[in-house]
Amino acid sequence: MDIRIGTLVNGNQAAPDYIRQIKPYGFESFSITFWQKIGDVNLKELALKVRDAIGDDEIKINCLGMFGNPLESTPIDEETLKGWEVLIDHAHLFGANVVAGFAGRLRGKKVDESMNRFKEVFTPLCKRAADNGVRIAFENCDMGGDWNSGDWNIAHAPAAWEMIFNAVPAENLGLEWEPCHQLVSLIDPLPQLKKWAPKVFHVHGKDATVMWDVVKTRGIRGNEPFVYHRTPGFGDTNWTDVISILRMAGYKGSIDIEGWHDPIYRDDLEMTGQVHGLRYLQQCRGGNFVPNPTLP
Repeated sequence: MDIRIGTLVNGNQAAPDYIRQIKPYGFESFSITFWQKIGDVNLKELALKVRDAIGDDEIKINCLGMFGNPLESTPIDEETLKGWEVLIDHAHLFGANVVAGFAGRLRGKKVDESMNRFKEVFTPLCKRAADNGVRIAFENCDMGGDWNSGDWNIAHAPAAWEMIFNAVPAENLGLEWEPCHQLVSLIDPLPQLKKWAPKVFHVHGKDATVMWDVVKTRGIRGNEPFVYHRTPGFGDTNWTDVISILRMAGYKGSIDIEGWHDPIYRDDLEMTGQVHGLRYLQQCRGGNFVPNPTLP
């Protein structure tokens, strides 16, 4: 159970009821996530209600998420930055030690041009997090951007990771990694994970299927999709290898399924797909724990 298998839960007033409904399926952790702002959610009340929904079950909240652009200056961006601060301050109420999200970027600018602003924002955030026993992790999603331009996140490419960790060389700054976003960039996720596993603080359980026939005949900039986001168990990644690499690097935390993306197991089949992903990832982890015999 050093590596738990769970799922994402939207950070709103309905989160406790949602947890109460799905926890019988066997999820071992939940990651509570917010989109761009916390809004009118009272985190102290939410933490109490979430703990009440979990009850006596051995379920952890390892990670909170704030997904927006904390580097820009529009009102919603400022709410995102404030959300980072508030989640860092309140993470302990949930028992979480990771706050994750997008690194942000200066809109329409190259990755390089965002680094000074990144350092300005995340140097004090990392200090704030360290003072609260919290680690910060960036999801490796490009959100439709690339090296030269984008809106949301500079932390989508290994070259950018190197720049980020050089700009803010804090031990509590790392990655929220998943193979899906690497496959979307046609990167083999396994050798990448071997290199970067020590910096992985949280894992999103999301995979992808690359349509290599489309890549080879039509390329990646045509009118036909060349890749689909998938729930683990339905995509291209060998998660047994993923978990083995994480174990060898000493990873302790959770793999929380990021649902609502699979093109097949969706709508009425959403939770069918997620529970299959849960069982699949548990099997990749090695199945149920079996104690060793007592030796004389």
